[in-house]
Amino acid sequence: MAVCQLDRQTAVPAWAMTGEFWSLTRTADELSVVCTEQGPLDFGMVGVLAGLTAALAEAGISIFAVSTYDTDYLLVKSGDAAKAVKVLRAAGYVVNGA
Repeated sequence: MAVCQLDRQTAVPAWAMTGEFWSLTRTADELSVVCTEQGPLDFGMVGVLAGLTAALAEAGISIFAVSTYDTDYLLVKSGDAAKAVKVLRAAGYVVNGA
């Protein structure tokens, strides 16, 4: 996954809207682009995001969360990725594609 900060006046780049998931946010200060692909989570599942973030927080791993109706995306710094996968697996979560 990637989180990109662009100048607020930048036109939305074509690459930002490719793939199965992308999110654009423009504020007075910036254009943020989040892009990658993930699997959907059932909206009826309760506490999934809280469980994931709690496990990562206890391990001292900072996250950036983006949610859609179907899915919650958790982004971690690339230097924390391997540790995050290990922590989540130890907490009983299945992590694919890691």
